[in-house]
Amino acid sequence: MKIEHIAIWVNDLERMKRFYENYFRAQAGEKYHNPAKNFTSYFLHFSDGARLEIMHRPDVLKKNISADTLGISHIAFSLGNEEQVDVLTEELHDDGFEVVSQPRTTGDGYYESVIKDPEGNLLELTA
Repeated sequence: MKIEHIAIWVNDLERMKRFYENYFRAQAGEKYHNPAKNFTSYFLHFSDGARLEIMHRPDVLKKNISADTLGISHIAFSLGNEEQVDVLTEELHDDGFEVVSQPRTTGDGYYESVIKDPEGNLLELTA
């Protein structure tokens, strides 16, 4: 069994698509639009086969996102090694994205940093 995809609601569909394409090399499928429901979405495909669906509907309200709320806490991206974690963390920081925690080895042995995507979703960057 494998997880088919994870879906997140977003406010700015095009900005989020560009973010994941630019920093995580996602390949976006065709934009889906259902005018009856005022719903739009993209499936973002990653090189290892994982998929992320980003969805927008104007009536969906944003919730407070933090590490201390119930529900999905974060999405983790394995970048391959510690150097890649350091490089991408620095690039995201330099481009104005919030770094929640700098690269470090955690108590459970992961080398990781945590950043926020353009809409505040927590992303773990792991080696």
